[in-house]
Amino acid sequence: MTSTDTTRPIEILPSVLTADYSKLGEACVALEAGGVDRIHWDVMDGNFVPNLSFGADIIASTRPLIDLPFEAHLMVTEPTWILESMVAAGCSRITVHAEACTHLHRTLGRIRELGAAAGVALNPGTPAEVVADVLDLTELILVMTVNPGFGGQSYLASMEPKIARIRSMIDASGFAIDLEVDGGIGPATIAAATSAGANAFVAGSAMFRDPEGFAHATAELRTIAESADKR
Repeated sequence: MTSTDTTRPIEILPSVLTADYSKLGEACVALEAGGVDRIHWDVMDGNFVPNLSFGADIIASTRPLIDLPFEAHLMVTEPTWILESMVAAGCSRITVHAEACTHLHRTLGRIRELGAAAGVALNPGTPAEVVADVLDLTELILVMTVNPGFGGQSYLASMEPKIARIRSMIDASGFAIDLEVDGGIGPATIAAATSAGANAFVAGSAMFRDPEGFAHATAELRTIAESADKR
């Protein structure tokens, strides 16, 4: 990680948790054509969160179809065991939950040893200060604006002060770190999350339920975010 050129671009990251799983590869191809920045894989273990989703084999099966980067958001208890398989599946960014790691510093270091960018996710009830001592090991901080485990939930505006605190921490650190938000992001909420300091936005329902398609959804979200960006 470098301490130069620290301003990060606005990015729109579709979560394929909302996709039709029988057409997952087709969805990834269409999302790339629609102008998104990365594919966001919500990996759930049924333990840390009350749901199951994608394994490494499913992610790997779609990797040859597109050129976009993949990021894995691991909602997995003690995720060290799955890190290598996620990198092998083609995920160049791996985000782990601070609440799920007994040794967060060590886990982030392991992700970097595997050649991937490391991220930390925080649940709504987890304070911003948890990431203060690992900023040097991260390329991404993910603030959950819903409680994790299910798609289609409503955005928690009460998380905006946390987003703002983490933005201040990142700016003070001098490191190039993306500040990502996940949960209830759509045209009605993305401006507030951007104004609070986020630059990367995970969108599921807003992408897959737009009647005008992925390109329209992506362009609309990006335009709103860029207009609200105060960094």
